[in-house]
Amino acid sequence: MAAILCEDASQSMYAQMLCGLCQRHDVLRVGAVFAAALVRAIRFLQLNWAQLAADIEAGELNPSVTDPSVREAVAVILRPDAELAEFIRTECSRGDWTGIVTRVWPKTKCLNVVVTGVMAQYNPTLQYYSGGLPIVSGMYASSECFFGLNLRPLCGPSEVSYTIMPNTAYFEFLPVGEAVDASNLVELARVEDGREYEVVVTTYAGLNRYRVGDILCVTGFHNAAPQFRFVRRQNVLLSIEADKTDEAELQRAVERASALLLRQHSRASVAEFTSRACTLHVPGHYVIYWELLTKSGDTVDGETLGRCCLEMEEALSAVYRQGRVTDGSIGPLEIRVVRPGTFEEVMDLAVSCGTSIGQYKLPRCVTLPCMVELLDSRVVSSHFSPALPHWTLAP
Repeated sequence: MAAILCEDASQSMYAQMLCGLCQRHDVLRVGAVFAAALVRAIRFLQLNWAQLAADIEAGELNPSVTDPSVREAVAVILRPDAELAEFIRTECSRGDWTGIVTRVWPKTKCLNVVVTGVMAQYNPTLQYYSGGLPIVSGMYASSECFFGLNLRPLCGPSEVSYTIMPNTAYFEFLPVGEAVDASNLVELARVEDGREYEVVVTTYAGLNRYRVGDILCVTGFHNAAPQFRFVRRQNVLLSIEADKTDEAELQRAVERASALLLRQHSRASVAEFTSRACTLHVPGHYVIYWELLTKSGDTVDGETLGRCCLEMEEALSAVYRQGRVTDGSIGPLEIRVVRPGTFEEVMDLAVSCGTSIGQYKLPRCVTLPCMVELLDSRVVSSHFSPALPHWTLAP
């Protein structure tokens, strides 16, 4: 509890990881609220395993952990263990992090983490780190209220639907595509199978008809309770002119480009991404920041990354492609590869500005000047789409 309440995110993570290593044979599941946080925790181990092993060998926390309550709580668990320290050094110094979760915590049965919506892009990374453990997305919740449960926790990540719990709040739904008006709101019992809605909540805490901003699709019913699949956030992310690219469309484009990257370079994958619309020059263009996960320090050639740019453009809307091909109002899409650890720095920046680390979600479009400046300062290579995407005028 002391580690959870610690205000310093780095000290909190260090203490939890250290205790998890000391009790590694007692761990049955590994998880976090969102997939991004779990990936961050594993990368934290990648960066700090040497110091963690040294502390375990000595049986004492290093001076960098200064919070008195954390030091006192960890002292109850931490004991000198040279054998465990050597095990950690052996496993983590190999450079191969495939299945690291089950290698370090051998009794782990599943990963307990939300992987729906934009978090779905972490599935390949989590599969890589866990060695193929089941990924359980057990619940759907937000800062506003608790929404529902996944009644089939062992289903595949792409099949996850949540059954709304009608006693946690008063739920209403605004059909996607209709005017934002109270008269268009649909009660929970009257939603239609297969239709998309924006969820609106009235909570016990005092929110009245609050638009959460989540778009859900009705996938069926459990008895009379509707079941929903999370589709996307409501807001448009990217726009240069008439084009409007939302979160789900950007996610699909990145997934398509990631598949191409995997085919061309089997030892590389997209670990994290975000975007922005760059209008410093005319015409403006989309900038996609990629942090790559490669094995054994491999690099990806510029030609392959250029093809990934074009693959993303092919996956974007007809309006975007028309702007690229016919109107010339949108410039070639650009992928900027940032150095490893950049998105951890982005998270640290967000937390320093007041964001809760437990609720943190990487913005899929960055607009804050300080975040843009940070990302641009970590760019190691830049690549543009080498050709125009396909577009024809519909007959």
